Amino acid sequence: MKYLSSRRSFLQQLGAAGLVAPSFVRNLISAPPSSKVRLASFGASGMAGSDLNAHLANPDIQLVAVAEVDLERLAKIKERFPDNSVRIYQDWRKLLDAEAKNLDAVTIGTPDHMHGPIGLAAMERGLHAYVQKPLAHDLAEARLMTAMARERKLHTQMGIQVHSGGQYRTAVQLVRSGVVGRIREVHTWSNKKWGDSAPAPTQVDEVPPGLDWDVWLGVAGERPFVKGAYHPGAWRKRLDFGTGTFGDMGCHIYDPVVNALGLGAPLTVRSEGPAPNEWSWATDAVIKYVFAGTAFTEGQRVAVTWYDGDAKPPAEVQALLEGQPLPGQGSIFIGTKGCVLVPHVDWPKLFPLAQYKDFQIERLEAGNHYKQFADAILGGAAPTAAFEYSGPLTETVLLGGVATFFPQTTLEWDSAALQFRNVPEATAKVRRKYRAGWEIAALK
Repeated sequence: MKYLSSRRSFLQQLGAAGLVAPSFVRNLISAPPSSKVRLASFGASGMAGSDLNAHLANPDIQLVAVAEVDLERLAKIKERFPDNSVRIYQDWRKLLDAEAKNLDAVTIGTPDHMHGPIGLAAMERGLHAYVQKPLAHDLAEARLMTAMARERKLHTQMGIQVHSGGQYRTAVQLVRSGVVGRIREVHTWSNKKWGDSAPAPTQVDEVPPGLDWDVWLGVAGERPFVKGAYHPGAWRKRLDFGTGTFGDMGCHIYDPVVNALGLGAPLTVRSEGPAPNEWSWATDAVIKYVFAGTAFTEGQRVAVTWYDGDAKPPAEVQALLEGQPLPGQGSIFIGTKGCVLVPHVDWPKLFPLAQYKDFQIERLEAGNHYKQFADAILGGAAPTAAFEYSGPLTETVLLGGVATFFPQTTLEWDSAALQFRNVPEATAKVRRKYRAGWEIAALK
């Protein structure tokens, strides 16, 4: 599936993918008609609530409507807007149908499996989009979201807020400065364990009052509600709803790696950890990427390896920290002259310590990730994690999840064609099949 240049062919591509109704055609929009960005939030609590609070700290944002499938999670919205000035919907499709004409932008903080359907539906209506990481559940969705944002000239931002933080900005500048030379390899990790080796549950529990279970499932296959198995927090472990530890943290931790080195799409990806079962992602992943070299790397190829759960970089890599403990999450850039440790989230450090004891790292100030989004809509500079950047970043991360289904197999990736050259079965994981009845309804 390639990027298409004309609007007609672009919409035909979306229709062929089952992601858009041909009847939806709307003129492009530029800046909102007033000095306020009229916003709708998809999700009211958890990360969606955190994002919403950050957006509303900006006086240029006006909250118009909220869609929340679980009415029990609306308490903070009702407390903040007791005058009912913010309209509440339980079904996100109804919000878009009723409110699109009153909106300029959306913020999406749902479980991963609905980022793509809601984001595409909103952007198809000409709405600017802030979407939590990962941008989408599937590679094809991420590609389509990037293409649609470009086609419709929409302002976008993925919720990797650390991207705008001083620590990651400093790390990117430090690596690019060449102080540790050209980068030979990178090791990245997270000690989180968003996986589960247990079999799928067989019990059926009563759906809690106020939860629209059918809308929560969305494009995923039908199944009974099981208390504690999905909503509100365990969905990240489940294949159909989350993207595991790598999907959760990879977009954060791979961000300074991709950004600092100017990496393109990976050439190959290989999983040397356990495979998921039929229901959940595995933990203790070891995923090896190979990228084409850049101006910041040594040689024609550069390796970037991911570890999560109890898996860690090998002892010889940890030894480069000279006895300092390995942070719970982070990266090590190994260069021709030295190393950069980039903890998540902390200031970078240079090794060997004796070699860099007199080197003063210039600490960059933080930017406001959320304000960037609003400012762009109001005519300012483009956001730094727009889908043009964060879409390919998400694709790279999601490739790791695909690789875990094929352990000990080096998958050769053809990014332009959105397929694997040597394992057709892996290409089938690039896009899931939506639940019957939701193929078009997801974008009505």
